[in-house]
Amino acid sequence: MDYKNAGVDIEAGYKSVELMKEHIAKTMRSEVLTNIGGFSGAFSMEKFKTMEKPTLVSGTDGVGTKLKIAFEMNRHDTIGIDCVAMCVNDIACAGGEPLFFLDYIACGRNQPEKIATIVSGVAEGCRQAGAALIGGETAEMPGFYPVDEYDLAGFAVGIVDEKDLITGKDLKEKDVLIGIASSGIHSNGYSLVRKVFNIKEEALNTYYESLGCTLGEALLVPTKIYVNTLKAVKDGGVTVKACSHITGGGFYENIPRMLSDHTHAYVKKGSFVIPPIFGMLSNDGDIAEEMMYNTYNMGIGMMIAVSPEDVDKAVACIKSAGETPYIVGEIRNGEKGVTVE
Repeated sequence: MDYKNAGVDIEAGYKSVELMKEHIAKTMRSEVLTNIGGFSGAFSMEKFKTMEKPTLVSGTDGVGTKLKIAFEMNRHDTIGIDCVAMCVNDIACAGGEPLFFLDYIACGRNQPEKIATIVSGVAEGCRQAGAALIGGETAEMPGFYPVDEYDLAGFAVGIVDEKDLITGKDLKEKDVLIGIASSGIHSNGYSLVRKVFNIKEEALNTYYESLGCTLGEALLVPTKIYVNTLKAVKDGGVTVKACSHITGGGFYENIPRMLSDHTHAYVKKGSFVIPPIFGMLSNDGDIAEEMMYNTYNMGIGMMIAVSPEDVDKAVACIKSAGETPYIVGEIRNGEKGVTVE
């Protein structure tokens, strides 16, 4: 008896690392001081000593049951983008610049080519965010996960000068809410998605004119990464007073998190485009509108609040970054919360 007979293939682990190195190399930054394969990743902070009060910000998250769609379609090249996006978007909405990322893959059986494909998506997400992929772990856990399944999670660290933290403390009545378009469902609410839709291969490969693609393709569209968009707004001289990453819990849970006490967000229905996948989900699942806004991003992946005089400049900056902005509402005095009307 040996470890391999027990279900853990150490040689497969070595091969996975070799296959993923080319993807990881594309994410490197000059501050990275270590090579992949060591016991830890080192990142120099020398560059940031000029900040008045350099402050680390961090985020950790996973992909959730969206992975089940990837399993059924046997497509694993984009799911890593979701993992990175869920972490770095949280850092960006605090005003931070993502610096580095680490991933964790737990699987029933280490299939090196599949693991390398997953990591290629992680690396692409890191590239989009400007973060270095400086380490990770692939844990082969036979008997814990089915042989063809895995879980994926990650952890990101960023930096911001303390004075540039986005906290919502300076929000005022009549500040304007600008929503930045999502790419679709992103990576939340998939337990409900899987209750509504048949996620077997044949159904996922069915083409829908309203979606412009197959159901599976629509459900696997990666989460949009907003790091460069928010940087463009900042570099354009706009002060983002508050920011919310619209994730699980939709509008009703996430928008209040950006607010200060005694401020209330009013979001106007019809002020932004709702992607067709949400209408299909609502209709097929007989899901009430309020529950849709309480679960999904409904087409707005990131929400920012700016002063009225900065609206035009902010909109122009968002467009210059290749994203679609919508003026969706305003801040009013009142009990902390959100109204969608």
